[in-house]
Amino acid sequence: MCNDFGNNVPYSAYLEAFSQIRAPVVFPTAAPNLEPRDDIWPTETAPVFRRREHGVEMVQLRWGFPPARLKGAPVINFRSEGRQFPKGRCLIPASHFFEFTGTKSPKSKWKFTKTGEDWFCFAGLWRAMPDESGDAFTILTTKPGPDVAPIHNRQVVVLHRSDWLAWLDLTRPEAQLLRPLVTGALSVAQVR
Repeated sequence: MCNDFGNNVPYSAYLEAFSQIRAPVVFPTAAPNLEPRDDIWPTETAPVFRRREHGVEMVQLRWGFPPARLKGAPVINFRSEGRQFPKGRCLIPASHFFEFTGTKSPKSKWKFTKTGEDWFCFAGLWRAMPDESGDAFTILTTKPGPDVAPIHNRQVVVLHRSDWLAWLDLTRPEAQLLRPLVTGALSVAQVR
């Protein structure tokens, strides 16, 4: 499962993309200071977009829901097939994600980017957390598409830009949105 992604997206690119789909970006306070990050790991914070009354709110949330058991790992990926998500939908922007293969360290590291686009959004869920750790998000997964299948048996849900608002507003059924991309939609390169 995806446990490493990057975000090298400039703030201006977010504003432009959401303006094109008529969803202005709003902030709970001031616009965040976003540094480029090649690797974002579970339990770290990352930018997330969620629907608000007059647009799309950009916030920094922690990656991973708390474990169901006290000694478990955070829930960083969540299987989407056959499920409905009536609330808590969000978009997680990324410029790339990684998958790892092999059993011995260091494992082979594979970088995936969206062909023809500098950045994209994962389909995700966010939750308000009652403790002091702050709100959190998880990334939805599905069966692998043809670009990911040779590397991994699952893949994160990468949404087309034209589907971003449909996911946030759930104007189309989940089964139409949460599916693997077609052949060639993702480019892959081995980086280690």
